[in-house]
Amino acid sequence: MMPARAKKPKLVAVSMPWLAYATPWVAIMLASCLPLWPVIASAPVMPPFGYLMLLAWRQLRPGLLPVWCGALLGLFDDMVSGQPMGSAITLWSATMLALDVIEARFPWRNFLTEWLVAAVMIAIYILLGLGIANAGGGAVLPVVVAPQIGLSILVYPLVGRTVAAIDRWRLRRYRVTA
Repeated sequence: MMPARAKKPKLVAVSMPWLAYATPWVAIMLASCLPLWPVIASAPVMPPFGYLMLLAWRQLRPGLLPVWCGALLGLFDDMVSGQPMGSAITLWSATMLALDVIEARFPWRNFLTEWLVAAVMIAIYILLGLGIANAGGGAVLPVVVAPQIGLSILVYPLVGRTVAAIDRWRLRRYRVTA
């Protein structure tokens, strides 16, 4: 009598939905933690990487993040950034709503328009964040954050490329045994 042959496991390519949905959220939260690195400067210079990542994900994949995610991700950013509680919640939610309106109004996009929209959003975000911090007892002139605004606008295309690379990794299929 011949022994029964054991079945060989087959390799199949599958996608992982939990990875596809969780990656943008985790990437934005990790980017919000980047400005916590110790940098010695007399004025704010580090770009708000969490906000830049939110903008890049929203512009790359418009339907991926729901509009209400700005409140949750803004809450996390408020907890790690040191800004007055509620500032990022308000500003990130307003950004998500504004990007929704802009996309409905101008459905055709290219690199230059995306960068221009992001530049305007970044400048408004940093200046309003400064205004909220000043209302809470700060006394910083808007000219002090000009280098931060300029650096954030210049770094944005690099953040967009990083988000595109993360998106390619997020959507790849993995080989598993079945």
